[in-house]
Amino acid sequence: MNDKTLPFDQKTIREIARKFPTPFHIYDEKAIRKAARSFAAAFDWAPTGFRNHYAVKACPNPYIIKILAEEGMGTDCSSMAELILSEAVGIKGDQLFFSSNNTPLEEYLKATELGAVINLDDITHLKYLEQIGLPETLSFRFNPGPMKKGNDIIGKPEEAKYGLTRKQMIEAYERAKEKGVKRFGIHTMVASNELNVAYFVETADILLQLLADITEETGITIDFINFGGGIGIPYRPEDNPVDLQAVSKGIKKRYTEYVVAAALKPPAIYFECGRVVTGPYGYLVTEAIHEKHIYKEYIGVNASMADLMRPGLYGAYHHITVMGKENDPATETYDVVGSLCENNDKFAINRRLPPIERGDLVVIHDTGAHGRAMGFNYNGKLRTAELLLKEDGAVQEIRRRENLADYFATLDFPGLP
Repeated sequence: MNDKTLPFDQKTIREIARKFPTPFHIYDEKAIRKAARSFAAAFDWAPTGFRNHYAVKACPNPYIIKILAEEGMGTDCSSMAELILSEAVGIKGDQLFFSSNNTPLEEYLKATELGAVINLDDITHLKYLEQIGLPETLSFRFNPGPMKKGNDIIGKPEEAKYGLTRKQMIEAYERAKEKGVKRFGIHTMVASNELNVAYFVETADILLQLLADITEETGITIDFINFGGGIGIPYRPEDNPVDLQAVSKGIKKRYTEYVVAAALKPPAIYFECGRVVTGPYGYLVTEAIHEKHIYKEYIGVNASMADLMRPGLYGAYHHITVMGKENDPATETYDVVGSLCENNDKFAINRRLPPIERGDLVVIHDTGAHGRAMGFNYNGKLRTAELLLKEDGAVQEIRRRENLADYFATLDFPGLP
């Protein structure tokens, strides 16, 4: 079980809403910093260093990325925009991990200019990258295929578009070495929002075994190993958070077996987690503006799937708190819905909640990753502001809400703002 608490009370959030109209996403700086420090502390045993490269796609806001950089994190990027965000924050060199697929050459060029670690997704990308010159450091992404069971979000590895087969991995390292690459890394990513500790330990076992095999078969030394992301968060109150200490303990045991005991050069340890770092510490604050009583009971809020698409896209659960009614009995059954012209525009279906009235503030939990980041403009919806609840209790607007001029900015048509 986990407590679905909030870093603010009704009085505080109403004061915030008077200055910054709902809906908006708000992030808890203190909790984010604490999560970053806990992650690093769990792997303080790593003999040649540990770093989590925060997955920028989870929350692509430079203010959040800067906080995490101050806590020692790098970034994991997969697009030009994410590279530029990292550059703006001052993240470059091996702090920046560029792991993309079907990547345009200009994005590889930008990553090279920043000195990023490039993680290639396919053996053919080696030749593609040669058009601009191979860097001294390269990593390759491994797809374990049927060796590893996938999960519901990312699917089965053998059906995923990502990564190289084992045979291709060996060939890729040999080719890269022949072409002058000096330093090597290895990477995989086979799960998303996974809560089972054993899953990550098993993944580490597979990747460390492969590392040992690559060294034996090619003579190449692997300088760093990136175990990917996918560490989940307890969206439901009955779920337990992933025990990072247990994950670390399991990985350390395999690391000792495959690396230390075999007298291999100890590789640095990387992750590329985003969700577990910021996900639980973001909240979508919206207002109940309508109620509807037909075949079901509906509460309409002024946010929509355009502000948080996970429930509509995946049927994902996000906990809901009605401000001022946190301890009231959940006597009603509602669908909590937005205003899109799509019937899956629902934040909750058949959810037991206290009675909700127009004007109540409704807080949707766990939107600090893949929340505002996945927003869109369908139906002409304007994306929300992002606020930062700072450690001293002050509130900073770190992204303003969109306006109609933003929406029409790419149109050259008379009469539009």
